[in-house]
Amino acid sequence: MVAKKDLAAGNLKELVAWMKANPDKINYVNQNAAANVTGVIFEKLTGQKFRYIPYRGAGPAMTDLVSGQVDLLVVQGAVALPQIRAGKIKAIANLSPQRSASMSDIPTSDESGVPGLYMSGWFGLFAPKGTPKDVIATLNSAMVQALAEPTVRARFTELGLDVASREQQTPGGLAAFQKAEIEKWWPIIKESGIQAQ
Repeated sequence: MVAKKDLAAGNLKELVAWMKANPDKINYVNQNAAANVTGVIFEKLTGQKFRYIPYRGAGPAMTDLVSGQVDLLVVQGAVALPQIRAGKIKAIANLSPQRSASMSDIPTSDESGVPGLYMSGWFGLFAPKGTPKDVIATLNSAMVQALAEPTVRARFTELGLDVASREQQTPGGLAAFQKAEIEKWWPIIKESGIQAQ
């Protein structure tokens, strides 16, 4: 979660306090389903409400955050880190249960005042259903080998991306992770009435 540079709050605890003192003042960018779900979870955990501002993607949203037209944005580290490092926006929290190796100076939501506010983006390599198992094994082996390369890991760190554990770097590991993610997020999406856009 990142904020415009001059937002009065510097972490989640300060954000909640500011929102209590200034109800209905925070413009929260809603550029995708993950941001929408994060907003819903934040509201449930804190009792505070956002003014949701719909956007068509992280690029336009980041432009307006940098210019101060909106207050808060939930976006992947790869999108936010260049702007944070340039001092154009500020990090409010890493929405993961533990600190990220790629941005170890940014505290987690647990550390900064709203325990349990998690929304980690992730990437996986998928193939069409019915792809032969030997082809899957070859692709997986190449991906595991690439992810083990020090230069790849260093570049991922620069981009704000962490490499999944070796156990998750298998077809079965990715499938189990994806299933757990669906089971975690689908009830929240359904309950909140969030629709595909």
